[in-house]
Amino acid sequence: MAKAEDEQDILDRRLAEMLAETRVILPSVTVLFAFLLTLPFSERFAALKALDRGAYFIAFLSAALAMIFLIGQSAYHRLCGKPYDKALMLATANRQAVSAIALLAISMTAVVFLVADVMYPGQVPGPLASGVLLFAVVTWFILPLIRRFRRG
Repeated sequence: MAKAEDEQDILDRRLAEMLAETRVILPSVTVLFAFLLTLPFSERFAALKALDRGAYFIAFLSAALAMIFLIGQSAYHRLCGKPYDKALMLATANRQAVSAIALLAISMTAVVFLVADVMYPGQVPGPLASGVLLFAVVTWFILPLIRRFRRG
């Protein structure tokens, strides 16, 4: 017979889930940020149009902010010390993770726009980047929220 979870068990499980999810997301954001960090130092960067530079800066800044939110969970945990309010920490970490995912979607969209505009200038970049953003929003936000509301 399975033992019923008490409130502390639930918080511990939710914290473990949050840490596992962060371990999946953070390397992706780190690689994207590292890639973006190198771009201004390449020879072709100087030749980018103002629109492409703007897309780059949006991608770079949103990736940096996403990393700050994801790392913020660990900083919060370390700096609060013990004992700490695990429920409050989880609520804060959840908001930070959702914010990081939204910023990642923005960064990826801007990168797609930038790459598409360099490779296929004209009509391709806008619709392509919009499609990527729509796909990310539907997959990462709308689908989970629909399922959450259906559950009650």
